[in-house]
Amino acid sequence: MSLGLRIFLVYVLFIGLTGYFVLNTVMEEIRPGVRQSTEETLVDTANLMAEILRDDFKAGTLSENRWPELLRAYGERQPQATIWGLPKNQVNHRIYVTDAKGIVVLDSSGVAVGQDYSRWNDVYLTLRGEYGARSSRSDPNDANSSVMHVGAPIRDNGRIIGVVTVAKPNSSLQPYVDRTERRLLFYGAGLIGLGLLFGALLSWWLSRALHRLTGYAQAVSEGRRVEVPHYRGGELEQLATAVEQMRTQLEGKAYVERYVHTLTHELKSPLAAIRGAAELLQDEMPAIQRLRFVGNIDSESARMQQLIERLLNLAQVEQRQGLEERVAVPLAALVDELLRAQAARIEGRRLKVEQTIAPDLLLIGEPFLLRQALGNLLENALDFTPVAGLLRFSAERVGEQVELRLFNEAAAIPDYALPRLSERFYSLPRPDSGRKSTGLGLNFVEEVVKLHGGSMHIRNVESGVEVTLRLS
Repeated sequence: MSLGLRIFLVYVLFIGLTGYFVLNTVMEEIRPGVRQSTEETLVDTANLMAEILRDDFKAGTLSENRWPELLRAYGERQPQATIWGLPKNQVNHRIYVTDAKGIVVLDSSGVAVGQDYSRWNDVYLTLRGEYGARSSRSDPNDANSSVMHVGAPIRDNGRIIGVVTVAKPNSSLQPYVDRTERRLLFYGAGLIGLGLLFGALLSWWLSRALHRLTGYAQAVSEGRRVEVPHYRGGELEQLATAVEQMRTQLEGKAYVERYVHTLTHELKSPLAAIRGAAELLQDEMPAIQRLRFVGNIDSESARMQQLIERLLNLAQVEQRQGLEERVAVPLAALVDELLRAQAARIEGRRLKVEQTIAPDLLLIGEPFLLRQALGNLLENALDFTPVAGLLRFSAERVGEQVELRLFNEAAAIPDYALPRLSERFYSLPRPDSGRKSTGLGLNFVEEVVKLHGGSMHIRNVESGVEVTLRLS
C-alpha cells in the first residue's frame, strides 16, 4: 500500500470519526434545544394569561363573560403563516384554568371543564409556589404524542388562587426539528465531503512529490540523465537537495575513476609511439628518416591533445543534468556558420553542399552546445565524404520536435558497426588515411542531443549515410 493511500485512509478515518461524533452530538441536542426554547415561550405566555385572567377569575366570572368564546375562536384560527419555509395553518396552544383545588374552570378545548387536574405537576407544583411543568402523552403508546404543559399562578395579594396552564404538542415542533436535522446532515455531509476531497488532493500531491523523487533516484541508479525535482521549500526540497548532493558526490568519484582509467588506456599508444621515435632519434640516421620520426612525434602529440580536449568537452556534457539556458536558435543561420568555418576544406575537396533549412525554423536550446554538436557531426561527415561528393542539410518541424537530417555521400557503414557508432572511443578507419579518430565526436553529439530531450539515429541510405537528430 502506497504512503499516499495510507495517509488518505488515516485522514478518512479521522474525518469520519470526527464527523460522526460532532454530527451525532449536535443531532442529539437539536430536539431538546427546540423544546427548551418552546418551553421558555410557554412560560411567558402562561404568565401573560395569568395577568389577563386574574380579575375575572377573582370575581368568578370567567364562564359568564366572553372568555370561553374567545378561547374557542382562538383555537379555530388559521394563521396561514410560513415560518422558515414551513407552513403554519393552525394554532396549537391549549389553555386551561384551574382553581385553588385544581378543578378546571375554563378550557380552550372545552373537554376538561369540571375535571380534577390537581394531580398533574403543572397544577400541583404551581399551587405550591414552585415552577409547574410537565410533558405527558396524549396516547400512552405513542412517544410522539407528548404535550408540554407550563403553569403560571394567578395571585391575589400574593396568595395563589388559581393556575393558568398553556400546553403545546411536541408534534407541532417536529417539522422544524426535521428541517433542522436535514439541513445539518446536508451541510455536515458537504463539509465531510470537502474534507475528504482536500485529504485526497493532499495525499495525491504528497504521493506525486514522493513518486517524482523516487523516479529521480531510480533514474540516477540506472545511470539515466534526469533533472532533480524542484519543490518550494519544506522537507521535500531539503530531501531533494540532499539526494542531488549525494548523487553528485557518488557520480563524481566514479566518474573520475572511470575517466582516469580510460585516459590512461587511450594515451598508451601515442605515448609508446613518441617514446619509440625519441629513442630512435638519439642514434645517427639519415635526415629523411629523422624528419619522418619527428613528424610521427608531432602527429601523435596532436592526437593526444585532441583526445584530451574532446574528453574534457565530453566530461563537461556528461556531468550535466540539464541545460543552463534555453533560447531560440535559428537553425539555418547556425548551419551556415558551421559551413563557412569549414569552407576551405569543402572547397579543397570540391564538395557539393545543399542547405534547404527554412530561415524561420527555430530550435529551443543552448546555442554553444548545439554549435559544438553540429560542428562534430559535420567534421565526421567530411571525413567520410569522397572528393566531389554531396553534403545535404535539411530540417522540418514534426509536432513539438525539430527533425534535422545530414546526408553525406559515402560508402555504406557495415551492419556490425551501425549500433556502435556513438560508443565512446569506437571509430571506423577514414577512407583517405586509414586512421581512426578519437571515437568521441559522435558520442559527444549524442550526449548533447539527449540534454535537449532528443535522440540521434544513423542509417545507410541510397548512395550514402544519413544522420537524423530529433530535438525538442
